[in-house]
Amino acid sequence: MARLPEAIKAYGKAHWSTYKKIYSLIKKYDRICVFRHIKPDFDAYGSQMGLVTFIKDNFPNKEVRYVGDNHVSFAGRVYPVSESLPESWFETPFLAIVCDVGEPERIADPRYAKATDIVKIDHHPCRSEITDVKVVDLDSASASEMVYDLCINWKGKKVSYQASWYFYSGIVGDTGNFKYRSTSIHTFACAEKLMETGIVISDITNCMFQKKIDDLKVTAYVLGHFNVTEHGVAYYYLPETVQTELNITSERGKDNVNLFANIEGIEAWCSFSESTKDNCWWVSIRSRKEDISQVAAKWRGGGHANASGARIFELSEMEALVKDLDDLFVKGE
Repeated sequence: MARLPEAIKAYGKAHWSTYKKIYSLIKKYDRICVFRHIKPDFDAYGSQMGLVTFIKDNFPNKEVRYVGDNHVSFAGRVYPVSESLPESWFETPFLAIVCDVGEPERIADPRYAKATDIVKIDHHPCRSEITDVKVVDLDSASASEMVYDLCINWKGKKVSYQASWYFYSGIVGDTGNFKYRSTSIHTFACAEKLMETGIVISDITNCMFQKKIDDLKVTAYVLGHFNVTEHGVAYYYLPETVQTELNITSERGKDNVNLFANIEGIEAWCSFSESTKDNCWWVSIRSRKEDISQVAAKWRGGGHANASGARIFELSEMEALVKDLDDLFVKGE
C-alpha cells in the first residue's frame, strides 16, 4: 500500500484505541447494518455507502445492509435506494454502525437500538449518547473523511474505486467543494488518497450537482422572493402551495440557500420549507463566520457553527427565529 499522508497517520494515531475496538467488532459480526441521519445529505450518504462498500469489499461473506429514508433527488441517481428490511432482520444479533448523526432522534431508522453492539462515527454536537464505542470530532469537516480515515488506517484492507467515489462525494458535499472554514489539511490528505484509486472528480461533482431546466425556475423564484434583515440575514420561505407550483418537495427547499453565500453585506442565510407531511417547516441555516448552532438548537435543531438545521411548527415563528439570527450580528448598538 502506498504511503499514507502524515495528516491521516496522525489522525489515525489519535483515535487508534477506538479504531481497534471498531475493527474487532466488524470482524466479530457476520450481520452488520449501517445507519445515517434523516433527510440525508451528501455526507450522510457518502459516509454510509462508503463504509458499506468497504466492508463488503473486504469481508465478502458478511451480510452488510443499509437503511434510511431516501432523498428525493439523490436516491437512485447519485446513491443506491435504501434497503427495506423487515422487523425480523433486527431480531438476530447484529452490529449497528451509525454515521454522520449525533442525536438519537435524528437517526433515520430507530431499529439501530436493537443492535447487540453499536458504533458511532460523527462530527456533530450531541446531548444524548447512544454508545461508548464512538469516534466524535466536532472539528472534522465531514463524517465521510472520518469514516475513510478509519478504513484507510486498517492495515491489509483496501478502499476500492466505488468506496472512494462515495467517500469523496461526502467530503465535497459537507465542505462546499472545499470552500468551508472546516476544511483542513486532513480533508485534503483524504482527497489526495481517494484520487489515487482513479476516481474522476469532475464526474463525481457533475453527478452530484446535476440540474434540470425546471430547477432554474426555482432559483428565479427564490431570487425574486428573498428578504434581508437590517444586520444581514437573508432568508426565503416556500409554502407547499409554492412548492407544488415549482414542482419540488420540501426536501429540496434548501437547494438554493447558498445563493446568498459570498454576497457582501449578508452574514447569514436560511430557508424555510413547509412540510404538511411532517407538520412543520424545515429550516436550513448557514453563516459566514458567526456560530449559529445555538440558535438552531433553540429552535428544535442543531448542527455546526456555520451550517445547522432547525424546525418551526408555525410560519409565525419564522420572524422570531430570524430575529435571533439577526441579533447575532448587532455590533455594539
